[in-house]
Amino acid sequence: MFATRAYKPDSFYKNRAGKATTKAKRSFREHAATSKKAAEKPKKMDSPHAASLTSPIITLCIGPEQRLFAAHEDVLSASPYFAAICRGQFLESTTKRVNLSEEIPEVFSSVLEYLYKGDYYPRILHNKRQNNWELEDSASSNGGRGAVESTVFHPATQQLLLKDTLVYCTAERYGLDELKRLALRKQGLQSGIQCGTILASARYAYANTPESDAKLRSHYLALIIRSRSTFKRSGTMQMEMEVGGKLWFDLFVAMCNHMDDITAITKTLR
Repeated sequence: MFATRAYKPDSFYKNRAGKATTKAKRSFREHAATSKKAAEKPKKMDSPHAASLTSPIITLCIGPEQRLFAAHEDVLSASPYFAAICRGQFLESTTKRVNLSEEIPEVFSSVLEYLYKGDYYPRILHNKRQNNWELEDSASSNGGRGAVESTVFHPATQQLLLKDTLVYCTAERYGLDELKRLALRKQGLQSGIQCGTILASARYAYANTPESDAKLRSHYLALIIRSRSTFKRSGTMQMEMEVGGKLWFDLFVAMCNHMDDITAITKTLR
């Protein structure tokens, strides 16, 4: 049916060989330029979680409404808390489902984003023009996901709390120290937060961090002292102080230390 075409094996290979043997010599300058381009060409890097993305998928039911999340087992196992779960202490072996009814979906989403990407929204970006660090979308008017939401409604307390404080306390439970440092740094970049939200978040931080972990607590004490002219006029501050708690004794000690430092500096200048 089909015409038979004569095949000449020498023709192709002969031409190929001819091209190979007549390869032009390159000058030293051309060789140097080619070597420089090869050196500058970035190497293709594998994803930090490339090996983890082949592990089994875990379904997570978050909050009282049981919102569903999915994550790879090896990614979750970066947290000692989830590593213990994935070893089978609480995990249903057939469905690979974990129920976390006490968690807040918005906060857990940030934790999961951190486990995959090493950060969570809003990211910390360097402003080259002003040579400082700021939160993503905090000053930009185009692109991104819109305005930065700094607070999350906490069902148990029925209050708006600072999202970074909730992320910090969640990272404390999950054993994610790097996430704690990141959340604390982001909280330091927040501004324009109402006194009531700050005080409610400070009380939550005291209730959900151990006494041995003073970083977040100290952050709130320093914030209140720096903004004392605002807080002393706050009716919420008065009500919180009347309720009492360890927060206020620590604040008293911190303010005493602050006054001692001012006194010492004043004596030195005399």
